[in-house]
Amino acid sequence: MWGNAMTIARIWGFEIKIDASWILIASLIVWSLATVHFPSELPDASRVTLVAAALVAMLGLFAGLILHELAHSVIARRLGVRVSGITLFLFGGVAELQNEPASGAREFWIALAGPVASLGVALGCWAAAVVTGLAGGPDSARVVLSWLAGLNLILALFNMLPAFPMDGGRVLRAWLWDRSGDLLAATRRAVAVSNLFAYGFMGLGVYAALVGGLASGLWPILIGLFVLTTARATLARLEADKALDGRRVGDLMTRDPWTAHPGMTLSHLVNRVFLDHGVSFVPVVEDGVLLGYVEARMLRNIDREHWATTTVNDVIESTSADNTVAPGLAATDLMALIIKTGRRKFLVAEAGQLAGVISMSDLLSYLAVFRDTAA
Repeated sequence: MWGNAMTIARIWGFEIKIDASWILIASLIVWSLATVHFPSELPDASRVTLVAAALVAMLGLFAGLILHELAHSVIARRLGVRVSGITLFLFGGVAELQNEPASGAREFWIALAGPVASLGVALGCWAAAVVTGLAGGPDSARVVLSWLAGLNLILALFNMLPAFPMDGGRVLRAWLWDRSGDLLAATRRAVAVSNLFAYGFMGLGVYAALVGGLASGLWPILIGLFVLTTARATLARLEADKALDGRRVGDLMTRDPWTAHPGMTLSHLVNRVFLDHGVSFVPVVEDGVLLGYVEARMLRNIDREHWATTTVNDVIESTSADNTVAPGLAATDLMALIIKTGRRKFLVAEAGQLAGVISMSDLLSYLAVFRDTAA
């Protein structure tokens, strides 16, 4: 999600990043405030004043979101959870936790910290707006402060909806986790509740679109889709971590795979190995030494009439740290490597000799069995 995120600052050791989608929503906020909301609140204000007030309000929202996520991050760090940074994106912000809290009680306080911070910001902005009005300060300042107070209050209340992975959903999971002592079971129940809210958001969006036009229903639909996909992704990651915990590549790999010899022609490889045995990824071995691999996709740019005279050695991908892993590598580390590199198939070797092959499909098959047996 954060491929386009740009680091803009570091606060208390946390990297503050902005995703490209935040720039879009910030621009829309400035435009809507300057053209719709603030003109109705400040009918006598000039265009420059309206735009300036809108920019200040957007920056105030930015600061409020950062404080919200900093509250999560600071409490998380104090409770032993690693936090790599904070990213603002289309739907607000997220503190990037690198590991799960050790208990439901710890997750409860981490989750609650954000809404409490937002309530504090809302109260502070409301008090400042009152003081500005009583002191006869600029109307534009009072309006901006009032808007920020209301928005931060909404942010705090909305985040407390029990829709995982929003703060309220995490509070719900913390409570379920504390009662059962089972993080995975608590997450599954929290995600089930979250799905109901997600479908509710999308249903509300569809209704709003039918009644008031597509624009009025788009935002609830997007929020529902975000909640649905993020909750499911969180559950899938946790299930993967749980299933692969303690497992090694050697436990999950395919042993004694079909192999090719470097002198084998591509015609023989395709007809006698790929097609006969239904494989598309084949290690290349000579005299017991693993040389590399050949994959079906490598043949796409070679004309068929040349397959009879082209050998495996002409197209082989040699072993390297990028495509070869040891059987003792933790399965969770392999999953992280797959996510990082996008590579889905690996050779497994020890002391230069072939031990097996492992692929994303092997991991997914294992995870599917785990889900069925652990449900």
